[in-house]
Amino acid sequence: MLAPDRLSDRLADLLQARIESGELQPQDRLPTEQELAERHGVSRTVVREAVSRLKSMGLLVSRQGSGVFVAPVSRAKALAFDPAVLHSLEAVVQIVEVRRALEGEVAALAAQRADDVAVERILSALAAIDAAVAAGGDGVEEDLHFHRTVAAATGNPQFTRLLGFLEQYQRDAMTVTRANEAMREDFMEQVRGEHREIAHAIAAHDPERARQAATTHMLRAARRIEEADASVRAALSDALVPRRHDSKGSAP
Repeated sequence: MLAPDRLSDRLADLLQARIESGELQPQDRLPTEQELAERHGVSRTVVREAVSRLKSMGLLVSRQGSGVFVAPVSRAKALAFDPAVLHSLEAVVQIVEVRRALEGEVAALAAQRADDVAVERILSALAAIDAAVAAGGDGVEEDLHFHRTVAAATGNPQFTRLLGFLEQYQRDAMTVTRANEAMREDFMEQVRGEHREIAHAIAAHDPERARQAATTHMLRAARRIEEADASVRAALSDALVPRRHDSKGSAP
């Protein structure tokens, strides 16, 4: 069982070490999500996040209907951030800033290029956020899926890959912020309105309106983190910074 640091990072580090040591060879198939979860005593969500990180680093690849495999050796240097640098509120806000630079152009391109099917998918993703919240969830995964759907509407898969890479560094912040009951209702109404404006601008094929809506959304996302009260900021810090663990804890 993994020791209680940020579990997805520890699992990703473990799998990366196995790949780099040669224990896992190029083209080797990874165990299933369920098998990895049971083997390491973590949830499937933790496994999914760890695998997502390694995919973004170019170490793993998915094959439709076959599973996840160790990527062939490549000379290309994969994009990666040092997780130790990113365990802070400041880093999360910086990631939002990077996303702001991307999301505005992504939304504008989606407004230019989205066909009827892509627009329908965006509107369905928007509705899924409301459905998740109405069912008592926090809507975090549905929110991230909405942004991936907008990126997919550009027709450029590199946007989807890049935003998918960045989202792993925001998931904790989004989850903790939405778990705060005192600010949840007002917060969710703000976010709902921002998402609706992005979706409707894309559906209207209005690139400038879509760009402004997406940029405004990311500006406000950063502000919500920066202006969170002390209790929320403390919870965010606890979620982002790996906890110390007993050196006698279970080995990976």
